[in-house]
Parts: sequence; structure tokens; C-alpha cells
Amino acid sequence: MYDDDDLTLLDPEADLQSPLDQLEPLDEEEVAKPDPEAMLALLNAAQTPQRMVAARAFCELQDRRAIPHLIRLLTDACPLVRVSAAYALGRNPSADAVEPLINQLNRDWNGYVRKGIVWALGNCRDCRSVAPLTDALRTDISAVRLWAASSLAQMAELGYEAVVASIPPLIEALIQDPVAAVRSNCAWSLGQLCRELPSNVVYAGAIDALIQVMEDDEDMGVREDAKASLLRVGDPRGLQVIEKMAQEEIISSENLL
Repeated sequence: MYDDDDLTLLDPEADLQSPLDQLEPLDEEEVAKPDPEAMLALLNAAQTPQRMVAARAFCELQDRRAIPHLIRLLTDACPLVRVSAAYALGRNPSADAVEPLINQLNRDWNGYVRKGIVWALGNCRDCRSVAPLTDALRTDISAVRLWAASSLAQMAELGYEAVVASIPPLIEALIQDPVAAVRSNCAWSLGQLCRELPSNVVYAGAIDALIQVMEDDEDMGVREDAKASLLRVGDPRGLQVIEKMAQEEIISSENLL
């Protein structure tokens, strides 16, 4: 039995990996050949473990018939069912799921569930997701901020307005967030978004922030991710700074010989 109050598997402040990384995997047979008809029926099961197994099956299956049931399971009493439903909706993105996902993000007390929701919102690629994702990036726990940062990169597919709205909170978190993994995801997302922008003030601000972080961040991984984004964008100013830093490293190494 799954105890709805047993949250020992859910440690969202420490867990910065995928939304289902701490859940035990389905056995090999279930993963390889889930029966869509059987899983659809189990989404309405009275027993909590059956609902969870069914929701997780749709993390592997794409079937639009499951979407209304998965939306309903976002408010299930069990957090393991809710996070499974959120992740399944990320695998089965639908415009119909966006508002229910946002509503649950705003009220769910469990950070592990919210982490799954922000991942799903990114996969939905909907302009309505920009505001809740940027709010989560500014205010939520570290595990949720991490996934909100990477989900904002998906806004690159939604056009100029969505990209422009996503960049300022990513710059803010890139400079200020205390968690290196969150800053790294912000750097990566800025690289994705800047490729969709003309050379304007928003673009320039993002490049400035990436250069600053590449030069000054205390974490080497963050510096490398900022550098990778600048290389991906191909901004001349960023490339010039990278070349200058490489030359300085060569000179420093020669002086040590």
C-alpha cells in the first residue's frame, strides 16, 4: 500500500534531477509493452497504486484519450499520483492541460509535484506558461527553479513576445540564484532564446549577463555553460571575450613554465 502521508521519497530541496528520478521504475515488461486500454481503465481505479501505475504508463505512451483523466489526477490526494500525472502530461502535451497545470502549480504544497508540473508546462510550449514559469524561477525551491529555468528555453518556439518575456527573469536568476545548477540551466536557456532574437537591448542584456558569468561566477560548471551558450549564439562580442580569455590562459601557462 502507498500511504498518502508518506513523503519520505519526496525531498524536493535536495533533489535536482528529473521529475520521476526517485520513483521506483516500472518492471521491464510494463515499460516495454504497456496496454493502453488497460492503463486507460486504471486511471479511474479506486486504488491509489493502480492510478499511479496507470499515470506512469502514459509517461511512455502517447494517447490523447488519457489527457482528461491525467488532468483530473493532478488533484489526486496522493502526491505520487499527482507527480506521475504531471509528468505524463508533459509526455502528452495539450493546450487543454495548461490551465489545470498552472492552477495546480499555484496551490500544490509538494515541491516534488511542482517540479513535475513546471517540466510539463515547458513541454506544452504555450504562451500561458511564461508567467507561472518565471514566477517559479524567482520564488520556488531550488529543484523547481532548476526545471523552471530549463522549461523557459521551450518558449523559443513561441515567437518574439514569449522570448522577450522569458529573458529578464533568466538573467536575474543567472546572476543571483545561490544554486549553481540553477544558474547553469539559466545560462543554457539564454543561449537557446538568444538565437531567436534580433540584436536589440534585450539580446544585449542577455549577452552581457553571459559574459559576466563566464568571467566571474565562482562555479566552473556555470562558467563553462555560459561559455557554451555564447559559442552557440555566435555573438561577435562574446566570441571576442572568449578568445581574449583563451589567450590570457595561454600566457599564464607559459609564465608558469
